[in-house]
Amino acid sequence: MVVRALTGHDVILEALAHPQVRKEARHWRPWAQGEIPMDWPLISWVAPDNMLTADGDRHRRLRTLVSQAFTPRRVETLRPRVEEITKELLDAAGAEGPGPVDLKAALALPLPMTVISELFGVGAEHRDTLHTLMHRVFDTTTPPEVAAQTNADMLALLAQLAEEKAEHPGDDLTSALLEARAEGDEKLSQTELVWTLILMIGAGYETTMNLIANAVHALLTHPDQLALVRSGEASWADVVEETLRWDASIQYLPLRYTAEDVTLGGVHVPKGEALLMGFGAAGRDSAQHGEDAHVFDLKREQKGHLAFSHGPHFCLGAGLARLEGTTALEALFSRYPDIRLAEGEEVPEAPSIVARGAARLPVVLG
Repeated sequence: MVVRALTGHDVILEALAHPQVRKEARHWRPWAQGEIPMDWPLISWVAPDNMLTADGDRHRRLRTLVSQAFTPRRVETLRPRVEEITKELLDAAGAEGPGPVDLKAALALPLPMTVISELFGVGAEHRDTLHTLMHRVFDTTTPPEVAAQTNADMLALLAQLAEEKAEHPGDDLTSALLEARAEGDEKLSQTELVWTLILMIGAGYETTMNLIANAVHALLTHPDQLALVRSGEASWADVVEETLRWDASIQYLPLRYTAEDVTLGGVHVPKGEALLMGFGAAGRDSAQHGEDAHVFDLKREQKGHLAFSHGPHFCLGAGLARLEGTTALEALFSRYPDIRLAEGEEVPEAPSIVARGAARLPVVLG
C-alpha cells in the first residue's frame, strides 16, 4: 500500500482545489479492489458515510443540513454557556488542592465535550464511552482487532442516540437532523445520519481539546509570549491562531484520492492513489510563513494556516473551536495567573498520526 504525504502549504492547496482529487474511497484502487481490511487502524477515517468522505453535490447536501448549527450567530449564542462551563471546571480544578492538576482532564477535554454533547443532545451517561471510542479512533497505535470493534461500537452508540432522540426529540441538533431525515428529497439516510453524528460530535471536541491543551503548553514554555498577552500587546485570539498554525490539532488528515492521473507540485501521481494531507507540516512551511516558521510568535502576521482545512471541506466548527479556545485561555490565565508546568512531570504526547496533543498536561495552578 502506498500513501503519499503532502506537507507543503502550496501543494496542499493545489490538491484541495484539484477537481480530480476526491474524498470518496471508491477512487482508491486498494479500497475498490477489497484490499483494505476492516480492522485497519485508520478504517474509521476511510469507511464513514458522511460529509468528510463525500464529494460534490452529496457533500453540499450533507453539509447544508448540519451548517445551521454553526452559523456565526448561532455560535455566539453559545458564549454564555461556554463561559459558565469554563468557570465550573476551573472552580473544580482549584478545589483539588495544591498538587499538580492534569489540565487536559480538568479543562481541555470536558469543556468541548460538554458543549458539543449539549449541542447534539448526548446524555452524560454516554460521554465517557464516547470519549474512549474517539480516543481509539485518533490513536493510530490501536491494535487491528480493537480498531474494528471500535468502529462497530461507535456506530452502535450513535445509532442508539438517534433512536433515543427519535422517541424523545429535544432542542438539539440530533433531533433537528432526524426531522430533516424525515422531510423531502434532501433527507438523510440512516447510515448518513449516524456517520454525521460521529463526525460532528467526535470532531467537535477532540480537536478543540488539543487546541486548548497545545495553547496552554505553548504559553507556559514561552513566557515571553505569555507576557505579550498579559501586557495587551497580543490577544487571546492571537494565541489561538498562532497555536493552530504552529501546533495544529490535526497534523495529518486521512485521506484523499486521485480519481485520474494528476500532477501536484510538479510530481506525477497516478490514478487511484491515496494522499495524506499534512496540515501540521504546512503550518511550519517557511515558504508560506517565513524563515522563522518554526518559532511560536504571537506578533506574527498571519498569512493563512490550514488547521481547519480549506475550500468546500473547511471545518464547520471552526468558529465554535475559536470561541471555546479564547474563552478557556482567558479564564484560565485570569483565574490562575501563576499557573506553571508541574516540575519534574512529563508532558507525554498522545500516540496518533492524525492528531497532535498531550496525553496529559500536569500543571500547578497559581
